[in-house]
Amino acid sequence: MDVIEGRQTAAHDGEIVVFLIGMRVNKLRAWRQWLPVAKAMGPMLRELSEDPDSGLLGFRSFFGLRNTTMLQYWESTEKLQAFANDPDRTHRPAWTEFYKLAYKGNNVGIWHETYVVPAGNFETIYGNMPLLGLGKASGVVAANKRGRTAAERLAKKPVS
Repeated sequence: MDVIEGRQTAAHDGEIVVFLIGMRVNKLRAWRQWLPVAKAMGPMLRELSEDPDSGLLGFRSFFGLRNTTMLQYWESTEKLQAFANDPDRTHRPAWTEFYKLAYKGNNVGIWHETYVVPAGNFETIYGNMPLLGLGKASGVVAANKRGRTAAERLAKKPVS
């Protein structure tokens, strides 16, 4: 990953949907219940990444011994929900299969949180960093274009 020198901020101007999704393995030995859940995310991300109109702007995964969390950035809740509920895409069948397995015990858990952040209500800074987070999803611009401080960048309205 190439480091971008200096202070940068995410180039994204509009509303952003932040979606957190995760899985917890409650019983390590019950791999028949949790392994299919863990394996389902890869095909979903490939499908979304190959479709520029899907609405997924970017993502990052965080792994622990029993937990995995994914941070996703979406264009809109409409696009996120359209993907989640489309029976012809990878999510809906995987979700249905999870619920068939989930009620055979409490061996694996899943969770998600969705945050809709209005335009002008988020601030980012990346100092001497490779592309990361929203900056990776949207690109970056010099931080001073939006203000010298976090307060100044938050006070600026999005570019129309």
